[in-house]
Amino acid sequence: QVQLVESGGGLVQTGDSLRLACALSGGTFSRYTMGWFRQAPGKARQFVAAISPSGTSTNYADSMKGRFTISRDNTNNAVYLQMNSLKPEDTAGYYCAAAATVTRRVEYYNDAARYPNWGQGTQVTVSS
Repeated sequence: QVQLVESGGGLVQTGDSLRLACALSGGTFSRYTMGWFRQAPGKARQFVAAISPSGTSTNYADSMKGRFTISRDNTNNAVYLQMNSLKPEDTAGYYCAAAATVTRRVEYYNDAARYPNWGQGTQVTVSS
């Protein structure tokens, strides 16, 4: 059974950076497309970024392009989300997700419904 554990969240100030990490166990990491989503209180879960199994293809939500970077380490079964220039509106629970890869089109994985495996989330709070 696939398990995902996120870490790296916290309380930061506007303009700061954070690096989230997500470790996968119970599956062959290099076969999964990995995604990051976020959810603020009272709002729907929002796509942040996705990365192909090899790490060569990535996709981002428009509002995150240029500030967030997704990467992965297939040796250590981990995916990362580097977040720079954080804003108060980035405050949310951040969730890591894994999907068995069925297409090379990484855009296919912008939809949370594509992912059967989820972590418990890590909270990011950005103060103004």
